[in-house]
Amino acid sequence: MTRLLNKMDKILLILAIVMFIFGLFMIFDASSMKSFMEYGTNTKYFTKQLVILIVSLIISVLIIFTPLKRYKKIVPVACIVITIFLLYLIVSGVETSGAKSWVYIGSFGLQPSEFAKIGIILFAGFYYRSNLKYLNTYLASLIPVAVGAVFTFLTLLQPDGGTGLIIFLITMLMFYASPVKKEIKIKTTAYGTIFVVIVVLILMISGKNIFSATQQSRFNFLKPCTRYEESTGYQVCNGYIAINSGKLFSISPGNSNQKFLYLPEAFTDFIFPIIVEEFGLIIGILVILFYMIIIYRVLLIAKKSVNVCNALICYGVACYIGLHVIINLVGVLGLLPLTGVPLPFLSYGGSFALTLAIALSIVQRISIENYNYMQKKVLEK
Repeated sequence: MTRLLNKMDKILLILAIVMFIFGLFMIFDASSMKSFMEYGTNTKYFTKQLVILIVSLIISVLIIFTPLKRYKKIVPVACIVITIFLLYLIVSGVETSGAKSWVYIGSFGLQPSEFAKIGIILFAGFYYRSNLKYLNTYLASLIPVAVGAVFTFLTLLQPDGGTGLIIFLITMLMFYASPVKKEIKIKTTAYGTIFVVIVVLILMISGKNIFSATQQSRFNFLKPCTRYEESTGYQVCNGYIAINSGKLFSISPGNSNQKFLYLPEAFTDFIFPIIVEEFGLIIGILVILFYMIIIYRVLLIAKKSVNVCNALICYGVACYIGLHVIINLVGVLGLLPLTGVPLPFLSYGGSFALTLAIALSIVQRISIENYNYMQKKVLEK
């Protein structure tokens, strides 16, 4: 293990561990009141997240020890399984918070759409490398886009617009970063835009709503504190109150007022305002800086990667983390509609924490393989 540790990106490893631990502390802090009101104990959500993180650690160690090429045959099968689960949710899923997004195993819920994100990243990476000589043909180039489109469509039907948007953006960003011919990328963008416009026009003419009632309400995101009695206005305005209460620098862990059921999603989507309220704006900025460093380290590993597959997977993971951070924060700050997207490392959520750990472990495995390749080249000289 020590030999592998020396080949890993230590800055990325340390920052990930620090962020997961800090996130676990914040989940305990922000969820304690709701946990007590619902279960009679203030540690229920903390315990669930802790169990998931322990499971994630075990899986991460296994991934780091396993050569990436061994996943080549597993990934297509995993994508089929994810598709089956997404279809099952639409047909027989139980609606929770306005969406059929969860498969329950006892008291634990798994969100297949979260696994779809890492699924499309791995599928696209392996596919583009295995089919390099066919990427000058239109049909062969669009297979990963088609898989991503299926994941996106099935996720939107739940309906889960935030997750669907992220799957779509990851798919397209990896497509643009791939070795596919420039002409094919331009045509795909043009045809895709025309198709979306036609579908939207048909739905509008037919009188059908593109978005659910809950999703429609989220488009009213401006001036939240003047809409305090509305759900989106209430949430965002209380987020503003939490951020304003934190001042520039504050050390008062556990002393948030908004976590006392004023902010409904204090330990999930709105964890960032609680952090600022308890630790101040400086710590909030430091958290964002940590995200930027993590994404930079992932991109650095991508740049050093020895093949297209490894580079694309790292690009996909960087997009995955970056999109979550951007979409969560712009929603919390009232700059765009709320989407229910969790904040990496910090928000409560077992499926997201597990898939994030898997994604970062794969990046670390790529770092190990980059190191081994460079060492081999040095020995050959």
